[in-house]
Amino acid sequence: MNFEEYRKYDALGLAALVKTKQVQASELLDLAIQRTEAVNPKINAVVSKLYDLAKEQIKTLDANAPFAGVPFLLKDLDAHLAGTRCTAGSGILKDYISKETSETVHRAIKSGLIIFGKSNTPEFGVTPFTEGKLLGTAHNPWNLEHTTGGSSGGAGAAVAAGILPMAFASDGGGSIRIPASCNGLFGIKPSRGRISNGPMYGDPWNGAVTSGILSRSVRDAAAYIDVVQGPLAGDSFISQQPERPYLEEVKNHPGKLKIGYSVEHPIHGQQDEENIAAINNTVQLLRSLGHEVEEVPLPYTKKLLTELFYTMVCSELSATVEFIGEERGSKPKRSELEPNTWLMYKLGKSFSANEYALAKMKWNTINRTMGAFHEKYDLLLTPTLGMKPFKIGALQNSAVEQIGLQVMNALGISSVVKYTGLIEKTAEKIFGWIPYAPLANMTGQPSMTIPLHWSKDNLPVGVMFTGRMNDEATLFRLGAQLEQAQPWFDKVPKL
Repeated sequence: MNFEEYRKYDALGLAALVKTKQVQASELLDLAIQRTEAVNPKINAVVSKLYDLAKEQIKTLDANAPFAGVPFLLKDLDAHLAGTRCTAGSGILKDYISKETSETVHRAIKSGLIIFGKSNTPEFGVTPFTEGKLLGTAHNPWNLEHTTGGSSGGAGAAVAAGILPMAFASDGGGSIRIPASCNGLFGIKPSRGRISNGPMYGDPWNGAVTSGILSRSVRDAAAYIDVVQGPLAGDSFISQQPERPYLEEVKNHPGKLKIGYSVEHPIHGQQDEENIAAINNTVQLLRSLGHEVEEVPLPYTKKLLTELFYTMVCSELSATVEFIGEERGSKPKRSELEPNTWLMYKLGKSFSANEYALAKMKWNTINRTMGAFHEKYDLLLTPTLGMKPFKIGALQNSAVEQIGLQVMNALGISSVVKYTGLIEKTAEKIFGWIPYAPLANMTGQPSMTIPLHWSKDNLPVGVMFTGRMNDEATLFRLGAQLEQAQPWFDKVPKL
């Protein structure tokens, strides 16, 4: 098998070849490694190479496992593999070696996936683009000058570049769906409690974070969720189990769905023209397939993001950094974190328990709003992002902002920022890029991004569907229908 043949298959397709002995698992691994060595210098997607470990895995491979012999990447955040480095993209963890293996990773290995490396991620996954100091910038295979998104940006770039057909990803504010949109992939964030975060984590970001998958085909994502889902003893959240495997759902017709859509931009007001084109084309496609689609008001305002969500992110990041300090027996140093992360850390420390609890209490409002929305509509359709993939560096601090940040951090007055309006300005810049994805993290609903549009300059622009809690089945059925109606599998970047 050569690379061009390798790229013609999704993960289940490759596993079928291994099961029927048309190829060896070692051949697939060799191809993944060769492709990594060929393109990674350009895209910086793979930041930790575990080639020898992968070769050892193959020796004990169950050839009848669902994903037998398929190469796989873990994200260098949230996914622990005992005995390997897990940095979370941060200098404070640059030498950290995982002591345990995440349950999700255990299940992935049991399913036959061969782990040969870890993918790039920004520091602690707090930015929706992958331009970290420790691991470096990930580059978009569709145009190397543009962002891969984040925080699973390395995973998105690796799959788009043909290194492998699917990769581990996690999502606390869109970190699966953002890179899916930027890289022309299918990405799904499952319902809260569908996949265990244990045993190392309970309910990170107050339940907003879950793991999932980035893939080129809908059926791969369905099969992956099938093999890794289910609770682990001690989990805080446990989802209702599905009626049947999701791999069966992709074969089922979705029926006539009622879908509400919006192109409102809650931060900027004015919508990007490529997003409008993406949604208009999707609406036409849905109607041609027999679905009822109508425009609706966006069921939240920017305050949900810039105040209620951002307060949680800063507070949870601060607690994470403090926990690391306690575990190692020494306080975090400013030199160990990037300047923006240090600012968020200090801001998190400045919030009172009352402020944090009040912000979290207000999450209930959007939960109830979405509950009422789904009494009338099966799905909410929006753009995935606020605009097409931007040029790398566009959301970094301006020269003036950088100077101000350095002064505040040096003088130790970071907590004053929340009273100056700078926190709102910073939040608006970030959430102007991701004005839609965090909604499902706050409510816990399942949400998927589908690659149905490319911009005039050939950059992917995804559209996002958010469903009722625990109703991934409808998403998979619709995703498969759209994949058949407007295929994207063979649309790949020339890298």
